[in-house]
Amino acid sequence: MTAYKDEERGTWYVMFRYTDWKGDRKQKCKRGFSTRAKALEWERNFLQQNQADMDMTFGNFVDLYSKDIRPRLKENTWLTKESIIQNKILPFFEKRKLAEITAKDVIAWQNEISNLNDSYGKKHSQTYLKTIHNQLSAIFNHAVRYYDLRLNPAAKAGNMGSEKYKEMLFWTKEE
Repeated sequence: MTAYKDEERGTWYVMFRYTDWKGDRKQKCKRGFSTRAKALEWERNFLQQNQADMDMTFGNFVDLYSKDIRPRLKENTWLTKESIIQNKILPFFEKRKLAEITAKDVIAWQNEISNLNDSYGKKHSQTYLKTIHNQLSAIFNHAVRYYDLRLNPAAKAGNMGSEKYKEMLFWTKEE
């Protein structure tokens, strides 16, 4: 991995070759980094995502998950999923390596999320807590199913919250 100085612009860039998912050799060039370290970090992250290496950070895997899942979902469904991921999951796991997250870490996260309050100062509902946990579990399931993660720590830790079914009331014509 090498980074090069663009003397004309005063910035750094990386240029390297990799094999894409079809098996074709490609060349990648990315310019405009302010430091050599940032350029090398970008190259390392790109190669980890391309090779689906489970030593990548959780945040980098979420980017990969987004590219895989977003085209399959309706826009509103994706926006809901993205909001939960950005606000409830990434602040806790973003910098952790995906393969190093354990069930113990998920339980600590569940305890932290359970103690959070919503914008009105109330605790989150049990149904919402279950929805949040399901999003985390979906990310890990994707890693297990398609990227050879050994196991889903969210499933091992167990669910959080519960689903409450409310009776739906309808007006009839006579009423």
